[in-house]
Amino acid sequence: MGKISPVSAKYIVHANIQIEGTVDRPDVIGAIFGQTEGLLGADLELRELQRSGRIGRIEVNTETKLGKTNGAIIIPTSLDKVETAIIGASLETIQRIGPCNARVRVEKLEDVRVSKRVYVLDRAKELLKELTEKVLPDSTEMAEEVAQSVRMMGITEYGRERLPAGPAIDESEEIIVVEGRADVLNLLKQGFNNVIAVNGTSITETIVELGNQKVLTVFLDGDRGGDLILRELAQRTEIDFVARAPDGKEVEEITKKEIHKALRSKVAFEQIKLEISDKLKEEVRQPHFERPQERFTERPQQRRLMPQKVELPKVKKDNFKKMLDDLIGTRGAYLLDENSNILGKVPTSELTTTIQNLDSVYAVVFDGNVNKDLLRVVESANVKFLVGMNSLVENPGSARTNVLTRSEL
Repeated sequence: MGKISPVSAKYIVHANIQIEGTVDRPDVIGAIFGQTEGLLGADLELRELQRSGRIGRIEVNTETKLGKTNGAIIIPTSLDKVETAIIGASLETIQRIGPCNARVRVEKLEDVRVSKRVYVLDRAKELLKELTEKVLPDSTEMAEEVAQSVRMMGITEYGRERLPAGPAIDESEEIIVVEGRADVLNLLKQGFNNVIAVNGTSITETIVELGNQKVLTVFLDGDRGGDLILRELAQRTEIDFVARAPDGKEVEEITKKEIHKALRSKVAFEQIKLEISDKLKEEVRQPHFERPQERFTERPQQRRLMPQKVELPKVKKDNFKKMLDDLIGTRGAYLLDENSNILGKVPTSELTTTIQNLDSVYAVVFDGNVNKDLLRVVESANVKFLVGMNSLVENPGSARTNVLTRSEL
C-alpha cells in the first residue's frame, strides 16, 4: 500500500474521538475506512487515496479510562483544501466502533505550509540576529573600529627624550599632559591626538618647552600620586589648566564620557598656584622650630598697630544674619562686595582657594566655623568681615578682619 510521506503533506486533519466503551486502535482505523466507504464516491475513497499516496498514514492515539475510550485522529493529505475539508467532515459520520457508540469531532484543519512559514520566519530572525551580532558589524561599528585602530597606531615618540605622544602635538595650540604611555593610549582611543606623557616625575626639557609655547592642560589620576608631578611641573614650566580623573580612578582606565567630563571641569592653574607655592616653601624651610615660631610671634605685634575695627551698621548686620541663615546646612559660602552684593557662591571646601585669587572681596559669609588658617587667608586678602557659625580662634579681636558669629548677630 502506497503511503504519503508526512513532510510532503499540505494539510493535516485533526479530529477528536470519544467512545462509550473499550476498543483498540485497529478497531478505530477499521471503522474509519469501513464507515466512510462509498460515502464520498470513487474519487475520495480513503483506501484508494492512500494507495495513490494522496493521504498519508492515519494516526490514532487512544486512552481508556473508567470504561471509556478517548483519543485523537491525525490524517495528513496532499489534497486541495476543499477535498481535505470533505474528508474531515466525513469522519464525523462515524457513530459506532465495534459494539460501542462513538462520536468524532474535527478540531481543525492545519495548513502545513503555514506552520513551515512560521518556522522559517522565526529561524530566519535567529540567523539574522546571529549574523548581525557575531559576524557582520554595522557600518557605524566598522567605522569606529577602523578609526580606533588608526588612532591606536598613531602613538608616536616625541622630542629628544622620545616621550609617548599623539600625532598632533606640533599643530595643536593646546596640549594635554598625562602621566604614562597607557594614559596616552586611552586618550588616543577616544580621539584625543594632542596628548603627551611625562613618563615619570622627572620633567624633561621637551615638556618644559611645550609648556612655554602652548596652552598646557595637566590631566592627572584621581588619587594623590599625581600631586608630585603637578608640583614638579609647576617649578619647571607654565601650566594653564589642571584636570583630574574621578576619585580612585586612573586616566588609563576611565571611559570616554568620564574623560570629556573631567576635561570640561578642568580648573585654571591660577586657582591652585598659591596652594602649591605654600607646599614648596614648606619643603625648603629649615627643619628647626625657631623660625616658624618667630614668624607667628611677629604677627600679633603688627596687628596691634592696625586701626580699630569698623563699627557694623544694624542694616548690614541684619543682612549678614539673613545670609547666614540661608546657608545653614548647605556647606556653602557667599562672597560679598562693599555694597553687600553677592559676587558669587562657592563650596566651603573651595573658599580658601577662591579668596586667594580675588581682589575685591569685602565680606565672607559661610556655613562653617572660623579657624586660624581661614582667618590668615582672609586677612592677607584684605577681607573686612568674616561671618561664620562659630569661632575657634581664641582672640579674634586682634585680627585685622572683623570676625562675627551667629550668636553675635
